[in-house]
Amino acid sequence: MNDFAIDLANIQKRARENIADGPITGAYGGDREQVVKALNDALATEIVCVLRYRSHHFLATGLAAKSVAEEFLEHANEEQEHADRIAERIVQLQGVPNFSPDGLAERSHSEFAGGECLTDLLTEDLVAERIAIEIYTEMVRWLGDHDTTTRVLIESILAVEEEHADDLASLLSAHGNPQA
Repeated sequence: MNDFAIDLANIQKRARENIADGPITGAYGGDREQVVKALNDALATEIVCVLRYRSHHFLATGLAAKSVAEEFLEHANEEQEHADRIAERIVQLQGVPNFSPDGLAERSHSEFAGGECLTDLLTEDLVAERIAIEIYTEMVRWLGDHDTTTRVLIESILAVEEEHADDLASLLSAHGNPQA
Protein backbone atom coordinates (compact mmCIF):
# COMPACT_ATOMS: atom_id res chain seq x y z
CA MET A 1 0.00 0.00 0.00
CA ASN A 2 1.36 3.43 -0.93
CA ASP A 3 1.49 6.35 1.45
CA PHE A 4 -1.68 8.37 1.62
CA ALA A 5 -0.98 11.61 -0.21
CA ILE A 6 -3.24 14.46 -1.19
CA ASP A 7 -2.80 17.63 -3.18
CA LEU A 8 -4.21 19.95 -0.53
CA ALA A 9 -3.68 23.14 -2.52
CA ASN A 10 -5.66 21.73 -5.47
CA ILE A 11 -8.41 20.41 -3.18
CA GLN A 12 -8.72 23.80 -1.51
CA LYS A 13 -8.93 25.50 -4.93
CA ARG A 14 -11.64 23.09 -6.12
CA ALA A 15 -13.58 23.58 -2.86
CA ARG A 16 -14.05 27.23 -3.80
CA GLU A 17 -15.25 26.41 -7.30
CA ASN A 18 -18.94 25.66 -7.78
CA ILE A 19 -19.56 26.47 -4.14
CA ALA A 20 -23.32 26.58 -4.78
CA ASP A 21 -23.19 22.79 -5.26
CA GLY A 22 -22.83 22.38 -1.48
CA PRO A 23 -21.71 18.86 -0.65
CA ILE A 24 -21.49 17.78 -4.29
CA THR A 25 -17.87 18.11 -5.35
CA GLY A 26 -15.88 16.94 -8.34
CA ALA A 27 -15.19 13.75 -6.39
CA TYR A 28 -18.86 12.75 -6.69
CA GLY A 29 -18.97 9.98 -9.27
CA GLY A 30 -22.67 9.24 -9.44
CA ASP A 31 -25.29 10.34 -11.92
CA ARG A 32 -27.24 12.64 -9.60
CA GLU A 33 -30.38 12.57 -11.73
CA GLN A 34 -30.49 8.77 -11.73
CA VAL A 35 -29.58 8.53 -8.04
CA VAL A 36 -32.34 11.00 -7.12
CA LYS A 37 -34.84 8.99 -9.21
CA ALA A 38 -33.82 5.75 -7.49
CA LEU A 39 -34.04 7.44 -4.10
CA ASN A 40 -37.49 8.85 -4.89
CA ASP A 41 -38.65 5.33 -5.78
CA ALA A 42 -37.19 4.12 -2.47
CA LEU A 43 -38.93 7.01 -0.72
CA ALA A 44 -42.26 5.95 -2.22
CA THR A 45 -41.60 2.39 -1.08
CA GLU A 46 -40.88 3.49 2.47
CA ILE A 47 -44.03 5.65 2.57
CA VAL A 48 -46.17 2.74 1.37
CA CYS A 49 -44.51 0.53 4.01
CA VAL A 50 -45.30 3.08 6.73
CA LEU A 51 -48.94 3.15 5.64
CA ARG A 52 -49.20 -0.64 5.36
CA TYR A 53 -47.60 -1.24 8.78
CA ARG A 54 -49.81 1.41 10.42
CA SER A 55 -52.88 -0.16 8.84
CA HIS A 56 -51.80 -3.60 10.02
CA HIS A 57 -51.20 -2.20 13.50
CA PHE A 58 -54.89 -1.29 13.71
CA LEU A 59 -56.19 -4.35 11.84
CA ALA A 60 -54.37 -6.98 13.93
CA THR A 61 -56.86 -9.20 15.77
CA GLY A 62 -56.68 -12.45 17.68
CA LEU A 63 -55.01 -13.81 20.79
CA ALA A 64 -51.51 -12.59 19.86
CA ALA A 65 -52.71 -9.38 18.25
CA LYS A 66 -51.44 -6.97 20.89
CA SER A 67 -47.77 -8.01 20.67
CA VAL A 68 -47.85 -8.31 16.88
CA ALA A 69 -49.62 -4.95 16.55
CA GLU A 70 -46.86 -3.35 18.63
CA GLU A 71 -44.28 -4.90 16.29
CA PHE A 72 -46.15 -3.47 13.30
CA LEU A 73 -46.12 -0.02 14.92
CA GLU A 74 -42.39 -0.26 15.68
CA HIS A 75 -41.70 -1.20 12.07
CA ALA A 76 -43.90 1.66 10.82
CA ASN A 77 -41.89 4.14 12.87
CA GLU A 78 -38.60 2.74 11.59
CA GLU A 79 -39.85 2.89 7.99
CA GLN A 80 -40.79 6.55 8.58
CA GLU A 81 -37.25 7.19 9.76
CA HIS A 82 -35.96 5.57 6.56
CA ALA A 83 -38.22 7.81 4.48
CA ASP A 84 -36.95 10.90 6.29
CA ARG A 85 -33.31 9.92 5.82
CA ILE A 86 -33.87 9.22 2.12
CA ALA A 87 -35.63 12.59 1.68
CA GLU A 88 -32.70 14.34 3.39
CA ARG A 89 -30.25 12.68 1.01
CA ILE A 90 -32.34 13.66 -2.02
CA VAL A 91 -32.15 17.30 -0.87
CA GLN A 92 -28.38 17.00 -0.35
CA LEU A 93 -28.15 15.85 -3.94
CA GLN A 94 -30.11 18.97 -4.93
CA GLY A 95 -33.17 16.95 -5.83
CA VAL A 96 -36.76 17.26 -4.68
CA PRO A 97 -38.23 14.49 -2.53
CA ASN A 98 -41.48 13.32 -4.11
CA PHE A 99 -44.05 13.01 -1.33
CA SER A 100 -46.97 13.43 -3.69
CA PRO A 101 -49.70 10.83 -3.19
CA ASP A 102 -50.30 10.99 -6.96
CA GLY A 103 -48.62 7.91 -8.39
CA LEU A 104 -47.28 6.79 -5.00
CA ALA A 105 -48.32 3.17 -5.56
CA GLU A 106 -46.73 3.14 -9.04
CA ARG A 107 -43.42 4.54 -7.73
CA SER A 108 -43.30 2.12 -4.82
CA HIS A 109 -41.54 -1.23 -5.10
CA SER A 110 -43.95 -2.83 -2.66
CA GLU A 111 -47.71 -3.01 -2.49
CA PHE A 112 -50.19 -1.78 0.06
CA ALA A 113 -51.82 -5.08 0.94
CA GLY A 114 -54.10 -6.13 3.74
CA GLY A 115 -55.39 -9.49 4.78
CA GLU A 116 -58.14 -11.44 6.48
CA CYS A 117 -56.15 -12.56 9.52
CA LEU A 118 -52.93 -11.98 11.42
CA THR A 119 -51.09 -14.55 9.29
CA ASP A 120 -52.10 -12.70 6.12
CA LEU A 121 -50.86 -9.38 7.54
CA LEU A 122 -47.54 -10.90 8.58
CA THR A 123 -47.15 -12.56 5.19
CA GLU A 124 -47.76 -9.33 3.26
CA ASP A 125 -45.28 -7.45 5.42
CA LEU A 126 -42.65 -10.15 5.05
CA VAL A 127 -43.10 -10.18 1.26
CA ALA A 128 -42.64 -6.39 1.19
CA GLU A 129 -39.49 -6.62 3.33
CA ARG A 130 -38.04 -9.30 1.06
CA ILE A 131 -38.69 -7.07 -1.97
CA ALA A 132 -36.98 -4.13 -0.22
CA ILE A 133 -34.00 -6.31 0.68
CA GLU A 134 -33.46 -7.36 -2.92
CA ILE A 135 -33.89 -3.86 -4.33
CA TYR A 136 -31.67 -2.19 -1.72
CA THR A 137 -29.01 -4.85 -2.28
CA GLU A 138 -29.08 -4.05 -6.00
CA MET A 139 -28.92 -0.32 -5.24
CA VAL A 140 -25.82 -0.87 -3.08
CA ARG A 141 -24.14 -2.73 -5.95
CA TRP A 142 -25.20 -0.09 -8.47
CA LEU A 143 -23.96 2.81 -6.34
CA GLY A 144 -20.62 1.11 -5.63
CA ASP A 145 -17.93 3.71 -5.13
CA HIS A 146 -19.73 6.31 -7.27
CA ASP A 147 -21.79 7.68 -4.38
CA THR A 148 -20.49 6.29 -1.10
CA THR A 149 -22.72 8.47 1.08
CA THR A 150 -25.91 7.21 -0.56
CA ARG A 151 -24.55 3.67 -0.59
CA VAL A 152 -23.85 3.79 3.16
CA LEU A 153 -27.34 5.19 3.76
CA ILE A 154 -28.95 2.38 1.76
CA GLU A 155 -26.74 -0.21 3.49
CA SER A 156 -27.89 1.02 6.89
CA ILE A 157 -31.54 0.89 5.82
CA LEU A 158 -30.97 -2.56 4.31
CA ALA A 159 -29.70 -3.85 7.65
CA VAL A 160 -32.92 -2.73 9.35
CA GLU A 161 -35.06 -4.25 6.59
CA GLU A 162 -33.26 -7.56 7.14
CA GLU A 163 -34.04 -7.31 10.88
CA HIS A 164 -37.69 -6.63 10.02
CA ALA A 165 -37.80 -9.68 7.75
CA ASP A 166 -36.26 -11.82 10.47
CA ASP A 167 -38.78 -10.55 13.03
CA LEU A 168 -41.69 -11.17 10.68
CA ALA A 169 -40.49 -14.65 9.70
CA SER A 170 -40.27 -15.57 13.39
CA LEU A 171 -43.74 -14.18 14.09
CA LEU A 172 -45.19 -15.91 11.04
CA SER A 173 -43.68 -19.21 12.11
CA ALA A 174 -45.10 -18.78 15.60
CA HIS A 175 -48.59 -17.96 14.26
CA GLY A 176 -49.17 -20.90 11.99
CA ASN A 177 -47.63 -20.14 8.58
CA PRO A 178 -48.19 -23.33 6.61
CA GLN A 179 -44.97 -22.73 4.64
CA ALA A 180 -42.75 -22.43 7.74
